[in-house]
Amino acid sequence: MNLKGRDFISLADFSRAEIWHLLELARDLKEKQKKGIPHRILEGKTLAMIFQKASTRTRVSFEVAMYHLGGLAMFLSKNDLQVGRGEPVQDTARVLARYCDGILIRTFSHQEVLDLARYSEVPVINGLSNDLHPTQVLADLLTIWEHKGDLNGLKLAYIGDGNNVANSLMIGGAIMGLEVTVASPPGYAPDPQVVATARALAGDAAKIRVVSDPRDAAAGAHVLYTDVWASMGQEEEAAMRRKALASYQVNGELLKLAAADAVVMHCLPAHRGEEITDEVMEGPQSVIFDEAENRLHAHKAILAALLG
Repeated sequence: MNLKGRDFISLADFSRAEIWHLLELARDLKEKQKKGIPHRILEGKTLAMIFQKASTRTRVSFEVAMYHLGGLAMFLSKNDLQVGRGEPVQDTARVLARYCDGILIRTFSHQEVLDLARYSEVPVINGLSNDLHPTQVLADLLTIWEHKGDLNGLKLAYIGDGNNVANSLMIGGAIMGLEVTVASPPGYAPDPQVVATARALAGDAAKIRVVSDPRDAAAGAHVLYTDVWASMGQEEEAAMRRKALASYQVNGELLKLAAADAVVMHCLPAHRGEEITDEVMEGPQSVIFDEAENRLHAHKAILAALLG
């Protein structure tokens, strides 16, 4: 399957077959790495990485991925680019596209991602925006597939703030046949337009639900998923968010409502004692660090498919 030259902005831009192709490619590249088999399929390729938001996993995984694949990744903070001093994003896009084979951006405004892709002649990868986090969710789907053996028909419960991760989980889950339930308090539910998009994408087995009761979402779930209550840029709202989301913690009591073999996921960083307890995060049902590792392998697949 040929995905070369495509942008990776939203999972909604890809078919079920295309996402399966990326997951299978990620698994193949992961096996090659574990066996020490060289897979330098991007020899001589370059990736410009624009970071308007700080990062641990996105930055390190993409840099290591490009290195393992034989290419070069260049970290560019807002202080390293003229866009931080008023250069239009379309000018930055045109110039970087003439130097590099791909552009990754991690930023606040989703429109900035779209504008970059509009003017770039090389693939643009959405490493995170306020609206979506598709690279994370590709790694999540890989992790669920590894631990559950399938995706179709599984129940995933997302507990907490209806943020960019929740949005991409709904979209990815809908395409791949999962039943995704998001439980959030009033005022913190996911974007209704994203919910509508996910429902439109849902196949026969998939179902997208938005509820206010975390116990309703967790009942019988095969996957319990959570994220921080205050994302980057929301620090001033942290106290208010802690109060509003206090009953949306993934803890031992909530885990008992899920399927007996349920796995627990978190995209990290975690605020232990807030959205998730230490007991659950370090417990036998946690696959959080498998999930974190799979960022590397999923990102390799994206790079290999788009740039290779």
